[in-house]
Amino acid sequence: MRLLLSRFGVIFISIWMMVFYGFAHGQESQTLRAVEIGGKWGFLNEEGQIVIQPQFDVVGTFSEGLAEVKVGNKWGYIDNTGSIVIHPQFDGVRTFSEGLAEVRVDNKWGYIDRTGRIVIPPKFDDIRKFSEGLAEVRVGAKWGFINEKGEIAVKPQFDAVGTFSEGLAEVKVGKKWGYIDKTGGIAIHLQFDAVRTFSEGLAEVKIDNKWGYIDKTGKYVISPQFDYVMEFQEELAAVKIGKKWGYVDKKGKVVIPLQFDDAQNFSAGLAEVRVGERWIFIDKTGKYVRFSDIEKEKRKEKTSRDVVD
Repeated sequence: MRLLLSRFGVIFISIWMMVFYGFAHGQESQTLRAVEIGGKWGFLNEEGQIVIQPQFDVVGTFSEGLAEVKVGNKWGYIDNTGSIVIHPQFDGVRTFSEGLAEVRVDNKWGYIDRTGRIVIPPKFDDIRKFSEGLAEVRVGAKWGFINEKGEIAVKPQFDAVGTFSEGLAEVKVGKKWGYIDKTGGIAIHLQFDAVRTFSEGLAEVKIDNKWGYIDKTGKYVISPQFDYVMEFQEELAAVKIGKKWGYVDKKGKVVIPLQFDDAQNFSAGLAEVRVGERWIFIDKTGKYVRFSDIEKEKRKEKTSRDVVD
């Protein structure tokens, strides 16, 4: 959510973003927002109507149709009607992803399915979500990976790890980062000061305070030269030099000049950028897109779906 000059501006642009991106991806957003009234938490719909009465001590966010809720000292899950589907019984919980959620019993973490059944017993000191069939787990001070059966796939041996994406995951030993494959073999030597996950075949890496991009062999595709970068989305990436942002292609060519005060990734052909205090949408040529143009696209999408349905 962007902080504009008035709270009405914030609400306006947030709703437009959800509506546009929802239609662009073939679905309407049904986002529910948490609200606190009298010390208890419930949920509002996008019209600001209370759809789940404030009754919980703490709530999380909806993911895959379920949201975390706390009653007293225990956590469970509700559906979007407010019905409790997994009884509050855990000491800690996280959102569902790929049908599983992380839960903590005492000081150990494991996984449950959407019925609340424990599928991987709580036995790890910390865990993360599954991605590409593997999840990060911590045993003592070291991180490794397990498969969906809870079996160790990569022995805990790293000081820090990231998520598997496009077959590779970031790992850290000492002060340097590199990448491993799903067998735990070193795919890209640990040599970087910071790294991120692969996206569209490239990953952001940092060395000597500058960011660039490498391919899956570890070869520089775009040499470190930027003060900050974002991942590639739809063949373009936002990059920053000094105080200004712009966009480059996968050859490192600047296709939208560095002129913005902030910038976000492209999605459905549009990106959000900030000029001064104002957030606007641009297309891939850097041209400003008016809300009326977005509305036209939204209506076209809806009409085409109505015809198909």
